[in-house]
Amino acid sequence: MKASSPTSTTHRGVPARRALAAAVTAALVTATFAAASAQAGSREQAMRMHDRLNGAPPTQAVLNAMQADIDGGNPTGAALLAMSDPNGLFYSVVLKNFVTPWTNRAQTAFAPLNDYTATVIGMVRDDVPFNTVLSADIIYIGASNLGLPAYSTTGNDHYAQMETQGVNLMTGLQASTQSSVTGLPSAATAGVLTTRAAAAAFFNLGTNRAMFRFTMINHMCADLPTVMDTTRPTDRIRQDVSRSPGGNSQTFFNSCVGCHSGMDPMAQAFAFYDFVYASDPTVGAISYTPGQVVGKYFHNNTTFAPGFVTPNDAWSNRWRAGPNSLMGWSPTLPGSGNGAKSLGQEIAASSQFAQCQVTKVFQQVCLRAPSTAADFAKVSSIQASFMQGYSLKTVFAQTAVYCMGN
Repeated sequence: MKASSPTSTTHRGVPARRALAAAVTAALVTATFAAASAQAGSREQAMRMHDRLNGAPPTQAVLNAMQADIDGGNPTGAALLAMSDPNGLFYSVVLKNFVTPWTNRAQTAFAPLNDYTATVIGMVRDDVPFNTVLSADIIYIGASNLGLPAYSTTGNDHYAQMETQGVNLMTGLQASTQSSVTGLPSAATAGVLTTRAAAAAFFNLGTNRAMFRFTMINHMCADLPTVMDTTRPTDRIRQDVSRSPGGNSQTFFNSCVGCHSGMDPMAQAFAFYDFVYASDPTVGAISYTPGQVVGKYFHNNTTFAPGFVTPNDAWSNRWRAGPNSLMGWSPTLPGSGNGAKSLGQEIAASSQFAQCQVTKVFQQVCLRAPSTAADFAKVSSIQASFMQGYSLKTVFAQTAVYCMGN
């Protein structure tokens, strides 16, 4: 009989038995953990929910009240109690860390509190419909009784001082309007897109395409390579895009067109905006020049001189047709307009926007991405509920209820 090879021993000998034993042990541990989670009592569920929403254990009084809500068949009420814990950690820590990556190109949570982050936190706290986050004339600043330096259009000291003082963001923010605080005309405001922090990150230098790209990443959960569509018309692609990069026109048609044919017509909404500073970008302000296209739209205009020359801030959504129509653009909107506000309304009215917010909250609260049929069904259900009134606070509560048992 032919001797067994070392490879066959791995499958049939001692190593194989050890591997099988390890696999069985792992399966038993997983099953035991799942069973324990499924049988977790209301007090354990309340504790887990509070930890997920605050990052810290509750007081006995808060825990007792949450347990009573769960026992009484109102787990959503328990989640809302956790978020309104007087410690304010849902707003000052969990929500701040959730939002801050949206405000910078590095997408890091280790960035200072700023007007973009504070505005989202305030909107969630006050249940402001979240589909206005990209279009409203809104901003949140520190409460007047905190003795903070005044909001500045050229610096972040107002918010840096809030952080230094350890201000409870659940109680320390007050709503205002950008038009009254920053001087932008109300018609030119576009929610967080026209905050100073967003301008400093995404209008600084470049060609303002960054504002469109990071809006897609942060609010549609879709970076440009994932939405490439080479079937859209090329007539609105600007002059700075070579039609034969590397001497090969096929690269333009097979790659460049995929992003620029959709992005350039929509990024035109930002044609009157810029971030202006003398020498230090930390000391600069958003600039808005109605009727005057900023110079960056004409950078490298000799790369392909016959390309599109931006005349105004009129935008058009070419992705309403083709594969990106699956983003669920609203049939109640025209799909075109002028300026950042109407573009923000277009984006936030899509079903993709709603799905993105719900999915991000799921990942934050459940500590994992949705992966099972039950997960995706729950995301779909919460999304449908979210689109009825756009309460992001309720999305957090509903998601915490779903994950309180595991």
